[in-house]
Amino acid sequence: MKQSMFIARLRGYVRIQIRGTGSEKLINPMMEKGFSIWDIQAGNDGKLELNILIKDFFKLKPLLKRTGCRMHVLERYGLPFFMERLGRRKVFLGGIAAFIIALYVLTSLVWQVTVEGNDRISEAEILQAASKQGIHTYQWKFRLKKAEDLSREIQSLLPGTAWVGVEIRGTHITIKVVEATIPDKKDLKNPRNLVAAKNALVTEILSDKGKPMVKPNTYVKKGDVLISGTIGDEQNNQVVVASGKVRGIVWYTSRIESPLTKSYKAYSGETITRNYIVFGSRALQVSGYGKLGFEHFETIPERKTLAWRTFALPIGWLHEKIMEVQVVEEPIDPAIAKKTGLEQARAKLLAASGADARLVGEKILHEKSENGKIYIDVHFEVEENIAEEQPIVIRGE
Repeated sequence: MKQSMFIARLRGYVRIQIRGTGSEKLINPMMEKGFSIWDIQAGNDGKLELNILIKDFFKLKPLLKRTGCRMHVLERYGLPFFMERLGRRKVFLGGIAAFIIALYVLTSLVWQVTVEGNDRISEAEILQAASKQGIHTYQWKFRLKKAEDLSREIQSLLPGTAWVGVEIRGTHITIKVVEATIPDKKDLKNPRNLVAAKNALVTEILSDKGKPMVKPNTYVKKGDVLISGTIGDEQNNQVVVASGKVRGIVWYTSRIESPLTKSYKAYSGETITRNYIVFGSRALQVSGYGKLGFEHFETIPERKTLAWRTFALPIGWLHEKIMEVQVVEEPIDPAIAKKTGLEQARAKLLAASGADARLVGEKILHEKSENGKIYIDVHFEVEENIAEEQPIVIRGE
């Protein structure tokens, strides 16, 4: 009686050869006793081959004695024989068990915590709040609270947030943050003067509100009132929010240092490769041993991580390509070095002086070359906004 091959392999069966005169007479008694046999093949010299389940194999001996036939096992198939072979390989079984346990442990830990959506609040502050709720690397996932509870408690520690979400995916936790909207800072509305922020020569003064106190081509010192917020005469006056525009020429002296050589890196073509097996944040080197023969080099890493479906496992490998770099120095023409240094100084000065600042004068005071650099002392004249606010303090009588 032919068995389903899946069930037969699960229960185990053997391929046997029966030898002796009248071996074919065994078939009917085996069928009558309900033996599970199949793939019966008759050979020469009265030999008979067939498949039989293990449970029926051990019932076959009485029938063999009755007919005087002998039996020889040709092949063994199925789960019982596989388990028997494994039982002889205890080290192999132990390795499989250790691998399964290690895989379970590694996938039960938090290996990475990232933050998304933050702008004003620093990542360190968010991670510190998360750590207070148990979210950090190498934490057991089963020790964490539900994601909704973690979100609510982290938000309570971060008053600058409108919403916090915690997403747990495999061994990776993502903290998503939506920061609260902060209203724009309102301009000063208290009574004020506009005073000089720097020593300067006034070139332009436009008063929208308040009383102008200086005229163009007037030299002012830092703190001098440019537009007064007190208007009227001695008998009748009031204080207002002075507003307007005051520009003036401000003088700066800058010391410029510009190198006379330019260094850049070039690859020599010599490379070394190293390979690592990675477990979380640790790496075990497996190839590329020995000291580097390069004085200067660059390393290009390529990391790959094992993944199962959507879960990224903390196991993978790292391939490093180490390339020799040669530092090449090239001389720079002194005229070009001087030009570059002046351009950089101008750009830096105008950026610090405000968006509407402009350079109106420039004079080189001193110039020298020393120690591979050119040194230049330059006097700059910049026209810029020189007014700043100064609150008016009103004292009671």
